[in-house]
Amino acid sequence: MDICQHFGFCGGCTYLDMPCNEEIAMKEASLGEMFAPFLGGATVSVLPAPRQEGYRNKMELAFGDEGRDGKMALGMRKKRSFYEVATPLDCVLICDDFKKIIACVLEYFRETGEAVFHRKRHTGALRHLVLRRGEFTGEILLNLSHASCLEAPLAPLVQRLLALPLDGQIVGILHAINDGVADAVKNENIGILHGRDYYNEEICGLKFRVSAFSFFQTNSAGAEKLYSLVCEYAGQGRLAYDLYCGTGTIAQVLSPNFEKIIGIEIVADAITAAKENVRLNNIENCYFHAGDAIELLSSPPEMPDVAVVDPPRDGLHQKALTKLIELSPPKIVYVACKPASLARDLTALTEAGYVLEKLQGMDMFPRTVHVEAIALLRRN
Repeated sequence: MDICQHFGFCGGCTYLDMPCNEEIAMKEASLGEMFAPFLGGATVSVLPAPRQEGYRNKMELAFGDEGRDGKMALGMRKKRSFYEVATPLDCVLICDDFKKIIACVLEYFRETGEAVFHRKRHTGALRHLVLRRGEFTGEILLNLSHASCLEAPLAPLVQRLLALPLDGQIVGILHAINDGVADAVKNENIGILHGRDYYNEEICGLKFRVSAFSFFQTNSAGAEKLYSLVCEYAGQGRLAYDLYCGTGTIAQVLSPNFEKIIGIEIVADAITAAKENVRLNNIENCYFHAGDAIELLSSPPEMPDVAVVDPPRDGLHQKALTKLIELSPPKIVYVACKPASLARDLTALTEAGYVLEKLQGMDMFPRTVHVEAIALLRRN
């Protein structure tokens, strides 16, 4: 495999220059060291992802310069650089459809002479391009973020994009007007230029409607393996809690194994999507609520057989962790996109009487430093 020309300074890949088996071994060693106090000498294995290349179903790209006073670029910000951007036309992490779309958008705005938003002077219009794709449906959603001073018409760009020879299909083209100074894509002032504001994905035999700002696992094929493992750890029972449920993906995958599942998520839009997804899948035993996980843990309607937690990268908030320990469900399945957060929370959970029964690594992000960890804890 040829090494990407941007490898080493684009901020995307880290292990592109080593064989995949060596990458897995390195991640296993890292997890083994991190969780050694809880393993009693046991080792940790890492399941490889179904695909090592072209697996990313979401890319948030920035407009910038190829170099100092260089041509316009669209891609990943280079390490230790405020303005320079690496255009990922030979990136191994994204599909060919994304590469064609990036090239098309970049060519159009170079032709029109539109200016990139300057992060220090706060001038110019072009800010970000977010690409999302259903791995198993082929549906693609675009969101162009720009300041209100944009001069180039967008209708010609839409026509060029729709004429691209893609393996998938563009189902929605959005644009978001952002005149703020922060370097972030905001869920504000969204307009539809073509199609709709969501795409569909299918995982574990279920359908999911994913909006432009909904959380969804970045690796769809890897998510199937991850959720199958969560189902295995959770087992069967009467009631399961899905804390930090997002759009309700885990809850719906678990639904055949439990009489009832209660999910809670602080992002109201995600709960709206979760309720829509259960309607799409004709699931009647999942109940979703918008709110903080602490609320459910503080006033539980009934004791769950298992609590599944899939918190943000920083792990469980201290108050939520305390309330979870006070609730003391028989089993906890902890899904961690940042294993170090899980290792920290395990200290409190084991001191409270839980035993780490199983721990499995999952390589959801091949060629990068990131690795997922799934733990099964049982109340002693």
